[in-house]
Order: sequence, then structure tokens, then C-alpha cells
Amino acid sequence: MKLKTVFLLHKPQHMMMDWQGQKLAEQLMQIMLFSFAAVGFLTGYVLGSFQMMILIYAGGVVLTTLVTVPNWPFFNRHPLKWLDPSEAEKHPKPQRQQAASSKKKSSKK
Repeated sequence: MKLKTVFLLHKPQHMMMDWQGQKLAEQLMQIMLFSFAAVGFLTGYVLGSFQMMILIYAGGVVLTTLVTVPNWPFFNRHPLKWLDPSEAEKHPKPQRQQAASSKKKSSKK
């Protein structure tokens, strides 16, 4: 089976992360990267090995990427609730206001 066919047959319910999931992914990324940087630096300093420091941090970057980039189910705990089109028609739409910049007064010098 071709790869294109597989993607056409597979239609996941939630293609995008919800807002709280995005916030959680961002927080996890920051905490994990900082933690691996600190552990890598301390280990490299104690052992006197720059290579060990870089390996620990690189492993942390890979692990952080595997945790935060895919759309895991725990990032979709709060799905967005959209109005049905018929329900949306019942609510008034916001009106555009004229910008104050269009009513500029000329100043005298």
C-alpha cells in the first residue's frame, strides 16, 4: 500500500493540539531542556568531560522532542467546542468600528 493511500485512509479525530495542550507542551519543553542542560553541565564539570556534557544535553533534546512534538492524547484533554452553523447564525456578529486615525485633525505649527 502506498504511503499516500495510508494518509488518505487515516483520518484522526483531532488533528491539532488544544490550547491547554499547547501550553503544557511549552512548559514541558522548557522544564526538560533546562533540566538536561543543568544535569549535563554539572556532570561534564564533575567529570571534566565536554563530550559527556554535550551527549547528555543532546539526549535531552531528542527526548524532549519525542515528548513534546507529537500530538499525544494527553495534549487533547480540553477540545474546543465550536458552535453549529445554525446556532452561530442566531448570534449577532460584531460590527466594524471606524478607526480614529481616519478622523485626524490637522495641527498648526
